[in-house]
Amino acid sequence: MILRLWLRLALYHLILLFSIVSLLLLIFIEGIGYFTWISFFSAKFYYWPIWAIIVAFILVLSFGCAFFFARGLSEPYEQLHAKVNWLILGKYRHHSFEKIKKTPNWFEPSSNVDQDLVALRDKLLQLTTDLQEFSAAPTFVGHETKEEIIEQERQRIARELHDSVSQQLFASMMMLSAINETSAKNLPEMTQKQLAKVEEIVNNAQTEMRALLLHLRPIALADKTLKEGIYQLLNELKPKIPHDVQWQLEDIRMESGIEDHLFRIVQEAISNTLRHARASKFEVNLHEIDGNIQLKILDDGKGFDTNAHQKVGSYGILNMKERIASLGGDIRIMSLPQQGTVIDIKIPIERKIIDDKSISS
Repeated sequence: MILRLWLRLALYHLILLFSIVSLLLLIFIEGIGYFTWISFFSAKFYYWPIWAIIVAFILVLSFGCAFFFARGLSEPYEQLHAKVNWLILGKYRHHSFEKIKKTPNWFEPSSNVDQDLVALRDKLLQLTTDLQEFSAAPTFVGHETKEEIIEQERQRIARELHDSVSQQLFASMMMLSAINETSAKNLPEMTQKQLAKVEEIVNNAQTEMRALLLHLRPIALADKTLKEGIYQLLNELKPKIPHDVQWQLEDIRMESGIEDHLFRIVQEAISNTLRHARASKFEVNLHEIDGNIQLKILDDGKGFDTNAHQKVGSYGILNMKERIASLGGDIRIMSLPQQGTVIDIKIPIERKIIDDKSISS
């Protein structure tokens, strides 16, 4: 109930009742002469002045009636306001949209507003589905799609990096390890520290190279679901990195284009974690909650100031935001210095449309 509405109605009732009582007193005292003002204010009922009883009765009646009407008037508006908030939050399948009064009370707003909100919800759902289908549709450049051209170029760069720079880094690491095991003890202390620093730099470069190769890795979901693709990615990556990798993945049916975008986002987030977070562990969770695909990626790294980061700009984060926006979803990045980072992604999914497509196929 809205407090301001209740107080306003109470004030209106007080003015109305006091006006009626004052008018009746004027009629009985000045018009009819039934009693005088002195007798009225001196009259008592069980030691209580009559005028005080009348004032108390008016106050109780005014506030009681105001409470009843305010609750009846504000409740439907609060429900409408709540539904608008659910629409803003993207909760298009909230149970409140299924409860529509067909015959509202006389003091309630018309149910047409409720029905219009449900129609707006359906329209937003359809727009989200259309946006996802448009985003998933291939864009042709000549005889090839734009995605195929990008993937081919990514694969070429990844292959060249792996065959040249990655192999050279590996050879350098092996040589440094051999030097440390054989002759490092006979070297001066300053030289030993320098060798250890060089080994640390090469090791960091290897980690950076793994992250870059992961980022450039082509999407491999041709015959796999998103769950299977993420599982394969994490399972292959786990023995190659010094991180504790955990995952909770739910098998969710969705458009292949949405799967490709989400798989790319997982690659981008893991690549950023390996390159910048200095984390000891990270976790990937994929679930369907309230008609939304929820993808959550967490790490215990050094974190960052999200406000300062947004001002400076980050290609990886901007890329993820663009992908999520193209799917009609929402992304929240929560991070604090030295407390890790959480990337929370929610994308509405139209289950009915997917089921219809699976049946027709």
